Amino acid sequence: MSDSGTPAEGPTRLNTGVAHNARVWNYWIGGKDNYEIDQRVGEHVAGMFPVIREVARADRDFLGRAVRFLATERGVRQFLDIGTGLPTVDNTHEIAQRVAPDARIVYVDNDPLVLIHARTLLTSTPEGVTDYIDADVHDPAAIVQRAADTLDFDRPVAVMMLGILNFILDTEEARQAVRRVMASVPSGSFLVLTHPTFDADLGGEGNVPAMEFWNENATPPITARSREDVAAFFEGLDLLDPGLVPCSRWRPDSDSPAVVPQFGAVAVKP
Repeated sequence: MSDSGTPAEGPTRLNTGVAHNARVWNYWIGGKDNYEIDQRVGEHVAGMFPVIREVARADRDFLGRAVRFLATERGVRQFLDIGTGLPTVDNTHEIAQRVAPDARIVYVDNDPLVLIHARTLLTSTPEGVTDYIDADVHDPAAIVQRAADTLDFDRPVAVMMLGILNFILDTEEARQAVRRVMASVPSGSFLVLTHPTFDADLGGEGNVPAMEFWNENATPPITARSREDVAAFFEGLDLLDPGLVPCSRWRPDSDSPAVVPQFGAVAVKP
């Protein structure tokens, strides 16, 4: 960050004239790693779909609960976080290494601003490892190949795919991305996933016009999916209780969390 509060300039492919998801999401959760265009688009989307800030916070809180659960109760020591976004407070490695200092975490993203901050801020404990690879969820084979430099794919891995499959517009391609990554990890590995929905019973119908505006004014394009389509990502895996639910209601810290139109679940590979 520069003294002016504007993110430092990065690689030449960093486009500050078009709102980008990683930066808008950062804006919604109260971060400072965003530009004026991200703030304008973020405010417009929030005006159309006011619950979006609550969704962003719920998604982030779900990340914390899921990582703590897996590290503490399931003994997971390896995490592959695909689509990590901009570093904030309590990133995956910080939560995991608080439980297990020897935990190994690989972050995956393809946004150049994320790359700049990740290499500076995503530091590891001396006992563990934190790595960052510049790769795209559309190319799962490259992700697995490069992650294997840091992770041992003969041991269980928690694959984190929070709010990332919604950027693969073709549902079958999104399913294949999940299948290819999960085929590379052994039995006892986990899939941790969140995904926006347009299902009306969760208040998701407002996602449709908001995403239409987003796709006309920001990048990358995004889509919401039904419960049935999101459930299909877990084919061949065993969902852990409480199953596929609004991410705010997955093992919540409070008794009656608000419902958000963002599914969340954790499943284990048998």
